Amino acid sequence: MTTEILEPGMLVRNREAPEWGIGQVQSRIGDRVTVNFPEMGKQVLDGRRVRLELITDNS
Repeated sequence: MTTEILEPGMLVRNREAPEWGIGQVQSRIGDRVTVNFPEMGKQVLDGRRVRLELITDNS
């Protein structure tokens, strides 16, 4: 998924680290996404390297 669609408040999961839980997007500046995860706290991720999965009502 491209990070361009991410906005603050959206819920995401790090596909490579599902144990982090479902995180809430705090901000996105370019490819840098800040996400607050319940098990890992606030993480600044490089959207070019980390594959985030958008969580929707259907997920």
